[in-house]
Amino acid sequence: MYNNYGNPPGMQMPPQNSQPVQFDNPLYGASSGLIRSGIGVYGEKFLGSSSEFMQSNINRYLSNPQYYFHVNDQYVRNKLKIILFPFFHRGHWTRISEPVGGRLSYKPPIYDINAPDLYIPFMAFGSFIILSGFTLGFMGKFTPEAINLHFTRALIGWGFQLMLLKGLLYSMGGGEVPLLDLVAYGGYLFAGLSLAVVARLIWAYSYYVMMPWMSLCMGVFLVRTMKRVLFTEMRSSERHSSRQHYFLLFMAIAQFPLFFWLGSIGA
Repeated sequence: MYNNYGNPPGMQMPPQNSQPVQFDNPLYGASSGLIRSGIGVYGEKFLGSSSEFMQSNINRYLSNPQYYFHVNDQYVRNKLKIILFPFFHRGHWTRISEPVGGRLSYKPPIYDINAPDLYIPFMAFGSFIILSGFTLGFMGKFTPEAINLHFTRALIGWGFQLMLLKGLLYSMGGGEVPLLDLVAYGGYLFAGLSLAVVARLIWAYSYYVMMPWMSLCMGVFLVRTMKRVLFTEMRSSERHSSRQHYFLLFMAIAQFPLFFWLGSIGA
């Protein structure tokens, strides 16, 4: 008489709705679409602002590493002349800028002799370590521990030079200079050190002439370079302060003990 549901035969059961009632409401679909679109727009805005913030800070402190290796043979020769003999550089010390994407950007080293690069510092650093090994060999003091000591000492000297340049800019209230710019400027000292070590291998007493000369040349190069950086970043009323000249003089004098400390191979 009764079916499995307990109803009399012939009585139809009302169809069961398998979905909630709110899905049949057109306002629910519209509101959920608005919510999804709002979350999507907010997410895109948040991710876009975050990526712009990260990109701006990367460009601010590190810049583009490929920029510093865009060099050729002519640039390397001319740059070494300026580093090793800055007194004979008759051109200007300012960098060449060009508009890129609505803002000013500096040309790469291959087109600007005053642009910093990392090719010369890294090559000079490697040359200095190799020449230090040759010097230790001629002195009969070559050991893996000795070459490792000079390698560590060279890295410490490079770091000290970097902190010296960074401290100068900070004390003078200069703007934020890309970190790789300062790494390049600090690494140029190994070009003069390598030349002094070569002169020492040829004639031992030339060390006492080449080392002060290279220290002086590096000091002059850094003073002229950092003056250009400060002049670019600072206001005109602050460009000729006596404090600036004292800090630049201190930076130049600091090259002498730094060069002699790094050049004391086998001591």
